[in-house]
Amino acid sequence: MEKDIFEKGIWHNSDLDKNAVYKDDRIAIIDDIQGLKNGQEFLKDLVKVDAVLLVFCVKGKASLCINGNTYMIHPNDLLICVPNIVFEKSMISIDFEIRCVVLSPEYMKNMVLFECSSWSFRSFVEKHPVFSLNDEEARLFKQYYDLLYEKMTRAPRKHQKELFDALLEMFHYDFYDTMERFYNENPKTFSSSEVLFRNFLDLLNTPGNNCRKVAYYADKLHVSPKYLSAVCKEVSGQTAFDLVNQYVLKNVKYMLQWSPKSIKEIAMELDFPNLSFFGKYVKRYLGVSPKQYREQLSSEKSEA
Repeated sequence: MEKDIFEKGIWHNSDLDKNAVYKDDRIAIIDDIQGLKNGQEFLKDLVKVDAVLLVFCVKGKASLCINGNTYMIHPNDLLICVPNIVFEKSMISIDFEIRCVVLSPEYMKNMVLFECSSWSFRSFVEKHPVFSLNDEEARLFKQYYDLLYEKMTRAPRKHQKELFDALLEMFHYDFYDTMERFYNENPKTFSSSEVLFRNFLDLLNTPGNNCRKVAYYADKLHVSPKYLSAVCKEVSGQTAFDLVNQYVLKNVKYMLQWSPKSIKEIAMELDFPNLSFFGKYVKRYLGVSPKQYREQLSSEKSEA
């Protein structure tokens, strides 16, 4: 049922995989979605993406369901998705055409856009993933895409990687400048607290990580749990415990809604010590037992 595009930074089988004109452990380039007809559902299976997606609409239109919310995209719209988002069943027009760049989170850690991006900017993108570009911005995006396409699909050369890295860094500078039209934050220095907070988020969003203990992350970051929590509160307004819980609950709700596994199997996969502890955790934060939560979702689907 569930399909991952990236798993630990490595390209994985998916519907999008079939249409990638180029892919390696860092990047995939997609410029065509074949075999889809007007009114037909796109992404019939659930797709969880642990990567950064930049999807530019060339023509046509689409209604995309992302993390339970529906977004419409039209020509010159740019869809930005950060890691750990879930695509559900969506609809596209018969003439829908895109230019898509998929970047692994491991590779993105070293890129200027995410170095400069603040927690508030990431949160803004998660809540507002669709950006309508003007003609000049759209032309610039397509120029970069065409250059990336040409460099990555031609016969390998001695400095292939270096050329690609330089081009992608240029793209990120231009892209970040474009984003300032939609999101304007007062310039500030990249403090040690923000560096620590970003590293904490990287650990928290590592594929396969299910740890719920703040002490685990503090130990990995070589700070005390109290200090880590204070830094998180300073940067994001939330404690480390709150952020860990949000991440865990996101995985819990996702698994209970979409995984065909039993509740016991889900509890084990999410590293809960036993079924009873898992049940109490779900009851505390979701207000109902895991079984009742599943039944509620099933009832809502039937009514829809």
